[in-house]
Amino acid sequence: MGNIMSIERVKTYFKGYGMEERILEFDVSSATVELAAAALHCEPERIAKSLSFMVDGHGILVVTAGDARIDNSKYKAQFRTKAKMLSKEEAETLIGHAVGGVCPFAVNEGVDVYLDVSLKRFETVFPACGSSNSAIELTIPELEKYSGYVGWVDVCK
Repeated sequence: MGNIMSIERVKTYFKGYGMEERILEFDVSSATVELAAAALHCEPERIAKSLSFMVDGHGILVVTAGDARIDNSKYKAQFRTKAKMLSKEEAETLIGHAVGGVCPFAVNEGVDVYLDVSLKRFETVFPACGSSNSAIELTIPELEKYSGYVGWVDVCK
């Protein structure tokens, strides 16, 4: 159930900007970086992964390049807490999107979005759009604008 709702929320969100036409939907799963890269015929590193964590009792998202891995010490220095990823259930409840479709658009109230510098080497990246078979191609300035990000962080290896 989360899936359908989620993509509809994202579509409505982008409709507000006249951007809903740019949402790509696939007949195949794009739930992982590898599957999304295959569906989009692009390099896996250009898939923008939205990782969900708990900081100070709130859900946050860190959007990273597809090939990036969280660096625990950098993460701890940034957020002053251990990098503890949300469970599938927590992600859906706290962030508002099901795992596989987690994205920085149309998230729940109070969810802070951070963009990791691992994304900066690309002209465009492909975040999901709330379902496990969707994506949108955005430039980095567009990603900044539509994700409502709090700031850039450097928390990957």
